[in-house]
Amino acid sequence: MNAGAARVRPMVAGDLDRVVEIANGLPEAPHWPVDAYQSALNSAALDPIAPASRIALVAEKSGHGQVVGFLVARVVTPESELETIAVAADAQRAGVGRRLIETMFEALQEEKVTEVHLEVRSSNERALRLYRGYGFEETGRRPGYYSDPVEDAVLMARPLPPANGE
Repeated sequence: MNAGAARVRPMVAGDLDRVVEIANGLPEAPHWPVDAYQSALNSAALDPIAPASRIALVAEKSGHGQVVGFLVARVVTPESELETIAVAADAQRAGVGRRLIETMFEALQEEKVTEVHLEVRSSNERALRLYRGYGFEETGRRPGYYSDPVEDAVLMARPLPPANGE
C-alpha cells in the first residue's frame, strides 16, 4: 500500500474498535482504553482553566474503508502535543504516518498553533527518524518514563509556521 492509497479523515465513534485493535497490536503504541479515544472525539473544552481540544484523525485504505492508522493531538493554543500515532503493522512503511502528520500540521495551523511537542520511546528509532525528518528536535528526556520495558522518553518539539496567507 502506498500513501496515495490512504485517505485521512476525522476519527468517528465507529472507528474506535479498529483504533484500539491497531494500538493493542503494536507493542510500542500506548494502549489506551476505548473511553480515552472516545474523549478525544469530544473537542469541547476539557478544562475551563486551560481550555483544550483534540484533533483525532484516521487513515483508511482507499476503496476499502479499512482504518490502517490513527493520530490524536491535544491543542492548547498556541501549542499542541502529539499524544499518539500508530499505523497497523501491515500498513507500515507506506507513508501512512507521514500523511497523518501532514494532515495534523494543516489542522494545527488552522487552530493557530505555533509549536508542536511530543514524546517517544528512546528505542523507537523509526519514529525518531520520522519526527526528525519533519524538523522535530530533542528538547529533553524523562529517564525511566516508560515501563514494560523501562526506558527513557525523548521529548521533542518543532515550530509550526502560520498557515499560508496569514
